[in-house]
Amino acid sequence: MTRRRTRTIEKFALLASLYVSQYIPVMFLFEALPVFMRQQGIALDAIGLVPLLGLPLTFKFLWSPLIDNYGYTRWGHYRFWIIFFQLLVAITTVICAEFEIQNYLTITMVGTFCLFLFCSSQDIAADALAVGLLEPKERGMGNGVQTAGNYLGSLIGGGGMLLLLDRWGWKPTMLVMAGTMIFALLPVLRYREPPAQEDRSPQALEQARGSFLTVCTSYWKTLTSFFRRPRMWRWLTTIVLYTMSGLMAATMFRPLLVDLGLSLSEIGLIRGIVGYTAGMFGAIAAGLLMTRLGRKRSLLLFGLLEVVTLLGYLIPAAGIAYRPMLYSIAIAIQFTSSMASTALFTLMMDRSQAATAGTDYTVQTSVAFMGSLGAAAFSGIIAEAIGYQGLFLASVGIGLINLTIVAKVLDDPPLSQSSVVT
Repeated sequence: MTRRRTRTIEKFALLASLYVSQYIPVMFLFEALPVFMRQQGIALDAIGLVPLLGLPLTFKFLWSPLIDNYGYTRWGHYRFWIIFFQLLVAITTVICAEFEIQNYLTITMVGTFCLFLFCSSQDIAADALAVGLLEPKERGMGNGVQTAGNYLGSLIGGGGMLLLLDRWGWKPTMLVMAGTMIFALLPVLRYREPPAQEDRSPQALEQARGSFLTVCTSYWKTLTSFFRRPRMWRWLTTIVLYTMSGLMAATMFRPLLVDLGLSLSEIGLIRGIVGYTAGMFGAIAAGLLMTRLGRKRSLLLFGLLEVVTLLGYLIPAAGIAYRPMLYSIAIAIQFTSSMASTALFTLMMDRSQAATAGTDYTVQTSVAFMGSLGAAAFSGIIAEAIGYQGLFLASVGIGLINLTIVAKVLDDPPLSQSSVVT
């Protein structure tokens, strides 16, 4: 095995560890925690606050310039922030383990907010590190590994931790999760961030020592520079359009399964274990194909495959609950959705500059997340008005229209080294 190939494998292993560990606590909080809270007799209004506590995931772009501009560079600029926030996640998890949720709900809620805050901050640094770590030709496969890591982390945090909660209870499960976060730091501790990233510019060092006004000016300049680039607003609109139809349909698939009479464990198996596993394979497949197909063609082809597979939702919407068919639909849709996400993440990375990678990438993911929230909200309104079948047909139609718009307005930028740190 050549040295270059070995370095590439090491890069992908580092990315996988980063995104698996990052998604374990996030999906635990979104998927497993509400179920466990209800099992412990917590009121529904309190459970409903959990997604609200995840607002840092949406607004993390507000503090991303601080992570771009400041850090303890002796450890590696972004590497320092990753280690710092992941340790905070582990420490907070250990603290929460000492307080039984039914007796200390307020403390649990505060801890949940802190976990969301630390995980979202770590995500800024991890995305920035990935931008500098991958060469342009590696980004397709790199984002495939990233997306697969997200799905594996979701599977462990959402499904695996829920099983542990059911068998072992609160404290052992939380301690296992904290230990997992510590163990996942090993690849990061072994990694040495290249000097080009570690050596922040003299201007940045001067700003770090400057007046409060200088720091604020630097912050505002970093935050707004992304939006001032040519055709960037058009690209942000593309992100929203591209993700809209799939999220509208997926949001209503879970309540549809409930209406068809499936148990919570069956839904968890279909949507979680089986679906997330299919997503991992879809991400890797997309990463392999993007090298041959190119950026724009991959984005459009994978998006079209996702829209076509959405037609499968019409079968359960007609009242057919044949289990092998439901599994097949979940596998096909999650596989193609993962492919589409991998292509989109790769183009996001192409539009992130090395000096402000944390801010650039985070702004794009925040826009995508905001768009998903809007799509999810409208999906319920549409389904209530015209039914499940009407919603799924509308999602397919919207998806085809959006892909047509994306095909006309999307630029496929040249893969220069200007945004890469080697």
